Amino acid sequence: MAHHSPTDISPELSEQEITFYDAQPDDDGSDSGSDGDVHIASEAEKKRLWWRNAVINTCFILSWFLFATVLSVYNKWMFSPDHFAFPYPLFVTTLHMLVQFLLAAILRFVFPTRFRPDKKPSLRDYSIKAAPAAMATGLDIGLSNVSLKTITLSFYTMCKSSSLIFVLFFAFLFRLETFSMRLVIVILIIFSGVLLMVASETAFVLSGFLLVMAASVCGGLRWSLTQLVMMDKAMGFDSPPVTIYWLSPVMGISLAITSIIWEGWGRVFSSPFFANVASTANTALMLLSPGVVAFCMVLSEYYIIQRAGVLPMSIAGIAKEVSTITISAWFFGDELTPVNITGVSITICGVLSFRYAE
Repeated sequence: MAHHSPTDISPELSEQEITFYDAQPDDDGSDSGSDGDVHIASEAEKKRLWWRNAVINTCFILSWFLFATVLSVYNKWMFSPDHFAFPYPLFVTTLHMLVQFLLAAILRFVFPTRFRPDKKPSLRDYSIKAAPAAMATGLDIGLSNVSLKTITLSFYTMCKSSSLIFVLFFAFLFRLETFSMRLVIVILIIFSGVLLMVASETAFVLSGFLLVMAASVCGGLRWSLTQLVMMDKAMGFDSPPVTIYWLSPVMGISLAITSIIWEGWGRVFSSPFFANVASTANTALMLLSPGVVAFCMVLSEYYIIQRAGVLPMSIAGIAKEVSTITISAWFFGDELTPVNITGVSITICGVLSFRYAE
């Protein structure tokens, strides 16, 4: 049985011949595609199609890079006590899921032939396959946002770079990846890099560290479960907007319940952020607008994986992490030590080694 990379949503296409159909006129003068001649694409046609796909993939990578970086910096600014200081990250993430669901629903309504497939999950499949993937995703995002209240953005990014360890662990567990010593060595390389980053952190906060590492664990589980869902053709999750439409309600509900228990919505709405109409309108704008950015980021992310595979996603992710650490050092004044930088470099080498081992 062939095994795929744990973060591959769809297997990469093998090299194949491209064919075109020359429509031949019927006796009545109309064109009929069924009677057309088939010819193999010329080298020029193949090259043109290759460049077209390369440009589209590059646009998706650049858009994901932009949206992901902006969202990370914005979330840190929103939750940091030294800036906007909104102290309820789970409530914010719940609103983001609502925004993503509404935007996905609008796309399905406006483009029904493209984003409303005939197949849809049964109640049983949704409960035992889609719901766990959605809850793992919600926990990943929610815990990540909570951790940003107490740790620096650069330290958060360093710890999050360890998520590949847990991606591989759950891939082995669910037999999505073949066990090999090469991958074990890669895991050890990444783990050593994370240890260096953590050991040399000048603003170490244990609670924030535990939260972001728990988010990394949920992230690894999330990708394996999502791959299992999207590999199941009977589920009908063959398009990013469709996947968001079906998964975001469970994400939102699980986050809302956690937010009500942990943060207390009574405290949320009685806070100064909702003291009057003006402050409520300003707060709503600040909380809901990142949901649009998150929706665009997730769409770009899934389209990259569908069109080009996980390799471009990994390369873009490495570049994003380096840029996020650089921006956080400049914008938020995060302090980086030589050992921090060495740990980041080792972790990046580990991620690149993973792609080589694959």
